[in-house]
Amino acid sequence: MSRPRPLHWLSDNAGTGLRELPSNAAWLLSRMLPAESADPGGATRDAARRLKASVEDVVPRGDSVETRMKRARAAADRAQQAEEEAVAAAEESQRRAEQARRVAEGNRSQMAELKRELKRRVEQHVAEARREADEHVKQERAGAQSDADEELEERRAEAEEETQAAQRDAEEAQQRAEELAAEAGDRLAEARELAAEATQAARAAAEEAHRQAQRLAADAEQQARAADERVAAAEQVGRAAAVTAKDTSQRLSGDAIDGDLESRSKAELLDLAAAVDIEGRANLTKAELISEIKKASRTSR
Repeated sequence: MSRPRPLHWLSDNAGTGLRELPSNAAWLLSRMLPAESADPGGATRDAARRLKASVEDVVPRGDSVETRMKRARAAADRAQQAEEEAVAAAEESQRRAEQARRVAEGNRSQMAELKRELKRRVEQHVAEARREADEHVKQERAGAQSDADEELEERRAEAEEETQAAQRDAEEAQQRAEELAAEAGDRLAEARELAAEATQAARAAAEEAHRQAQRLAADAEQQARAADERVAAAEQVGRAAAVTAKDTSQRLSGDAIDGDLESRSKAELLDLAAAVDIEGRANLTKAELISEIKKASRTSR
């Protein structure tokens, strides 16, 4: 059965947030900006385009967040593999320890059985020797006991060697399991650190994009208000120009205009030039405007 991978959820969600960051920022801007009808000059749409470009610039690419997320996922996979190896090693260590226990119990059982068998042999030799003679019984008993002791010592040595070998295998397996567990812990810590760095980078990028969106939205709103003010001023100027057009035409046809032009502002001179349809008036200086207006007045008279 595969073990759970808690780091994959964190890395996958951080990557999803980064991929959806541009569209989320664009939606935020659309909620903050006024409608297109309130922006006749197109300044709001330009600001939106600049915001989109800014958000795309802020989103980390290349070796920034995406690469860190890949590293974090790879480190999580390595940590998972190390953990599985450590678990397998621990299970192998437990199996070998159980095998060592079974070997030791088998040896003890064999030793007990051997003792009973040797005792039976000794008693048998004793009984046979007793029938022959008491002295012969003593000799036979001593010889049988010596043989039994020698065989018992040999079997004890073999059993001890087998037990020690099994114990060494169990200890080596336990040490290997501990080393793998420590390595798995180190890799898991590394994966967590990389995931934390990737998450922090993603959060910083999102915050920066949000701040830029707010600044651009404020600029767009200010430009929209300025555009509304200019439109209102243009309408007022148009109404004023319509009211004074007749008066301007009458004054241009009078004799007193020659001495009155120098005292007027350039804006007023531009209005007079527009009334008499002077071409290129926007590029003329004040003196040139006065000269052209006078020419138009003389032509009118």
